[in-house]
Amino acid sequence: MSKLNKTFEAAVADSKKLPERPSNDVLLQLYALYKQATDGDVEGKRPGFTDMVGRAKYDAWAAIKGTTNDDAMTRYIELVESLKG
Repeated sequence: MSKLNKTFEAAVADSKKLPERPSNDVLLQLYALYKQATDGDVEGKRPGFTDMVGRAKYDAWAAIKGTTNDDAMTRYIELVESLKG
């Protein structure tokens, strides 16, 4: 496992122990960066308008389509570090 992967896994663990709950926008950013780093570009159909949470998650992930896994990991780590205070 690379140093970046180890740091990313530590950031994922840290994200669950933040001093306060981030805003919904920040949570969507974390979700999108995590999914991009672990699964790559979003696939499948966009959820319908009745699934507002699923639709917001899909849109956040689709917004960073094309971002490399390493770049997504780095951005995720930086975001978690900024939230730790």
